[in-house]
Amino acid sequence: MLMQEPTPEMAQSWKETYNTFRPGLKPNRKPIQDVIAYLKENYPVIERNEESLLQVVIDNVILNEYSAQKISTGKNPLPQVFQIENTGTGKHLYENQDDVFKGCDIIVGFELESGYFMVEGSSQLWDELFVYRGLDEEDLNNYYLVAEYVSCVQKSGIPGI
Repeated sequence: MLMQEPTPEMAQSWKETYNTFRPGLKPNRKPIQDVIAYLKENYPVIERNEESLLQVVIDNVILNEYSAQKISTGKNPLPQVFQIENTGTGKHLYENQDDVFKGCDIIVGFELESGYFMVEGSSQLWDELFVYRGLDEEDLNNYYLVAEYVSCVQKSGIPGI
């Protein structure tokens, strides 16, 4: 999860990672419904339906050219938002929040048409969901996404990268 303004040095590092790992990667992106099912199976969640939260998800998609183009022509964004509860497996996420998120609820937003997701409150959960979801053919042509995916896979300890 990128949590700072990118620098030219970071971009250069992403490009190097891309050049090293891209040839061995194949599209493996799961449908967003599978990512939602994974979240629900692994963490205690409650659905949040506040218009303001749903609008944040929509805006994050439609105001981002890369994400917006993944919505099929004629389709409208379909947001869904969950909050991780601070119990059971969710407790671990709250106990390991980055300092910037301490005391904040962990909110996960999905946009069903584009396959976009966002996480507020836990870089650990964002990384986990990013690895689980994977990358599609178009994502594999984006040096930042490939570098971020490689980094998240390496942090997770999943073999294969």
